[in-house]
Amino acid sequence: MRLGAKSVGALALCGFGLSTSFAQPQTAAAQNSGVTHVHREHASRRPAPAALSPDDGLSVIAAALDARVKASRQPDCSHLVHAIYLQAGFPYPYASSSDLYDGTDDFQRVTRPQPGDLVVWPGHVGIVVNPAQRAFFSRLRHGPGVDAYDAQYWKQRGQVRFFRYIKRPAQVAATRMVSQRQK
Repeated sequence: MRLGAKSVGALALCGFGLSTSFAQPQTAAAQNSGVTHVHREHASRRPAPAALSPDDGLSVIAAALDARVKASRQPDCSHLVHAIYLQAGFPYPYASSSDLYDGTDDFQRVTRPQPGDLVVWPGHVGIVVNPAQRAFFSRLRHGPGVDAYDAQYWKQRGQVRFFRYIKRPAQVAATRMVSQRQK
């Protein structure tokens, strides 16, 4: 199923709606554990690695839908995904789709994808746009586009895996500084 530009925009909006629903339980949990969290921050000056948040995932989707990434004519799916993550501000050393499928230090495997996560098969990679619709963005036969990761074509490629980007301590610290400025 190949979707047009209007469908891609609608999927992006759906992804935004999903991300806010993902963010609400995390916000409540953060409020309930605020004292413990603050105590740990003072105990360790270095922030620990953290998984990509739903809001960060929206940044990845926005970069995926950005015309400049599409126009950059990346040669294959793994280069396209790499360029998208770089544009969104989440760098990692280039890895082929096969390497990503096997797992890298820059991503953690997850069972419940959120927008912005990787969807990977042996030999192909994309970015989850809307988990409820099982939609992902990648380089398809006719260029960058959106498809359903549970479509028969993709099922034939083998077992799908999902991975979430791991932000490094410097990225976590930068995110905290931006959050503190916004308060």
